[in-house]
Amino acid sequence: MTDLNNVDVLLVEDDPNDVELILRALGRHNLADKVFVAIDGEEALDFVFARGKYSSRSKNIMPKVIFLDIKLPKVNGLEVLKALKSDPVAKLIPVVAVSSSREENDVVRSYELGVNSYIVKPVDFKEFIDSLDEAGFYWLLLNQPPNKK
Repeated sequence: MTDLNNVDVLLVEDDPNDVELILRALGRHNLADKVFVAIDGEEALDFVFARGKYSSRSKNIMPKVIFLDIKLPKVNGLEVLKALKSDPVAKLIPVVAVSSSREENDVVRSYELGVNSYIVKPVDFKEFIDSLDEAGFYWLLLNQPPNKK
C-alpha cells in the first residue's frame, strides 16, 4: 500500500497469521485492496493522527472502518479505542474489536469506550474467515457513515 490517503480499512493486529486470515476474508468481496496494517497500537494512532512516519498523510482522510485487536504491544487496543473516540474526527470511524479475549471486562470496557462491534476470534478457521467476511461486507458496503464536513 503506497497511497496512505486511500485506505478503507485500518487493520490493527500484531499476529501475522491473523493478519493473513483477515486479509483473506476481506478479499472474498474484493475489500482487501485498500487495507493498511498497523502491528501495534502506537503505529495505529500515529497512522490515524498523521504523526511520526505518517506525518505526510492527510489528517482529514480517515479509514472507513478500523479492525482492532484488543491485546496489542506498546499501546493496547482499549487505549487506542479511548484515543480514537476522544477525537472529534476519529470518533466517527466505526471500530470493530477483533480479539481472542472473551473476558467480560474486555467486552464491557470496549463498549464503554465506544466500540461499534466486538468479534471474538473463533478457533475454527472457517468460522474466523466467515465472521470477518461478514463484518467487512457490512461495515464497508452496507453501513452508511455520516457525511464528513
